[in-house]
This record gives sequence, C-alpha cells and structure tokens, in this order.
Amino acid sequence: MLTVWVLVCAMMALTRAEALPEEKAEKDDQAAEIDLVARTFRYRCPRGWSQFNRRCFHFVPKPMTWAQAERNCRSMRGNLASVHSVQEYHKIQKLIMKATHGYKPTWIGGSDAQEDTVWLWSDGTTFHYSNWCRGEPNNYFGWQNCIQINYGDQKCWDDLQCNRRLPSICAKKAQ
Repeated sequence: MLTVWVLVCAMMALTRAEALPEEKAEKDDQAAEIDLVARTFRYRCPRGWSQFNRRCFHFVPKPMTWAQAERNCRSMRGNLASVHSVQEYHKIQKLIMKATHGYKPTWIGGSDAQEDTVWLWSDGTTFHYSNWCRGEPNNYFGWQNCIQINYGDQKCWDDLQCNRRLPSICAKKAQ
C-alpha cells in the first residue's frame, strides 16, 4: 500500500510539474495584457488638451507676448510648444484651425533671445526640426527673437519681436 501511495504522489508531482509551464505562460499572457491596457491608458491629457504621441497640446486664443504666453503655459504645468517633426507641426496647425477656423499666426516655444542664431526650445528639448519660411529667420532690425507659426501664404515659421501679442500653443508630457 505504501508503494502505491508513493507512486500516486510521484505521478501527481510530475503532472503538476508539467502543468506549471502552461500556468506560467497563461499568467505571463495575463500580465502582458494588463501591461498593454496600462500603457494604453497611461498617457492621458487633461480636458481641453489634445494628445499626439506622448504629449498634450492646448491652443490658447488670448493674444499675449511670448513671455506672457510662456508664463501662462507654465501655470498649466507645460511650456510653449516645441515642434519635433512635420507630423507634430501639422497636428498643431489642425488644433489652431479647429479653434479659429483659420491658420492664425501663433507663438511656439522657440527663441534665440539668449544668443542670436542659436535657437532653443523653452522646454529644454533639442532644436532639430524647423519649418522656416524662405529668408527666415532674418532677425529684422535685430529685434526678432521668438517664433511665430502659420506665417504668410506658406504657413511656415517666422522670427518676430517677442513683445507682439499672438495666440499660443502650450505642450506638456501626457500623464
């Protein structure tokens, strides 16, 4: 009887050992599913903001100087928008179009106020993409240190005096 009992226990242990990899794979699949759902919902934007990739964008229609617009964006835990690709630029343009029914000249976060011709983003990211209009930036009369978008017929970028009052686009990382 003891021999039979040992054999039954051994069989159960072996059967259980074979089942473990399947159960582990099932648990791994469940964990992967939960992680995918978490990543899907991880990046959210506040109400009134639009998501593109892992960032949130918000159009502010009130005309302000560049510095006032940057301060306003910071009050919403963001910065004036940096632009890193043509797709991002088009997304920003669509937000402006939706809000204003036109391509209004608008502030973004680029400035060379610290040093002429050295363009920086107010959020500290690398300035590697641009969409300057032909002949721009020209620093006309030495006072154009901030970037407006949707300039002219081509809806491209232009350097402008920072004390001009324009609407603005804020951006921040999605939560």
